[in-house]
Amino acid sequence: MSKAFTKEDDGTENVHLDDLPQSPHPNLVTPSGLAALNGRLGARQSDLAKLREKAEEIDRKLAIAVAQRDIRFLEARISRAILVDPKSHSPRIVAFGAEIEVITEDDSRQSFRIVGEDEADPTHGLIAPYSPLGVALMGAQIGDTVEWQKPTGIVDLEIVAIRYE
Repeated sequence: MSKAFTKEDDGTENVHLDDLPQSPHPNLVTPSGLAALNGRLGARQSDLAKLREKAEEIDRKLAIAVAQRDIRFLEARISRAILVDPKSHSPRIVAFGAEIEVITEDDSRQSFRIVGEDEADPTHGLIAPYSPLGVALMGAQIGDTVEWQKPTGIVDLEIVAIRYE
C-alpha cells in the first residue's frame, strides 16, 4: 500500500478535552468577582502562550489542552456574567453583594457575604446566592430569624446587620 494512504502516529495529534460544566444559575458577579474572572482568564491565556513556545513534549500537549479548556470555561463565564452593583440595593434587605452579620443559636456572631459562584469560598464567609445559606438569607431584614438547612440539621440565624461595600 502506498504511504499516502496510511496514517502513522507521529505524535502531533492535538489533545481535546471536553468543556467543564457551566452552572445552570444566572452568573451574578460583583465588580471584584468580574475582575477576578478577567484576571484568571488573562493568566490562563499567558500560560497557554508560554506552553506553545516550549519544545515538543507529550506532557505539553495535555497542558495546552487543559489551558484551552480553562480558557473556554472562563470566556463562557465572563460572557454570561451579570454585573450587579451591591450599592444599588436597599441597605435594609439582604440581596446579592450584601455582607450579613448574624447571631447563631449559641449567641456567637458570624459574618457572611453573598457573592457570585466563582467568588464563593465558604471557609472565608463568601457564599453563593444559590447555596442553602444564601437562599435562607436572601430577602431577609435586620431582626429576622432565618432557618439555615445544614446537613446536620436546621440552624436558626438572627440577622443583626446588613452592609454593602
